[in-house]
Amino acid sequence: MYCIKTEIPQEICDIDDELKAIYHSKDTVCIWVFKTREDRNRFMDETSGMLKNERELHFESFYK
Repeated sequence: MYCIKTEIPQEICDIDDELKAIYHSKDTVCIWVFKTREDRNRFMDETSGMLKNERELHFESFYK
């Protein structure tokens, strides 16, 4: 397990973990928030193997 110390806004902490998808690279952590657990799981399946920019575009197109 790796832990990276950072300040996470309380509003993000308050969101149910099952509604969040987390992506990271060597210099970025992204948290996508969904309306339902099913949306989150579908997003994870649909974007498996995608790079950050591709995931961002996919989220904007289908979930925002």
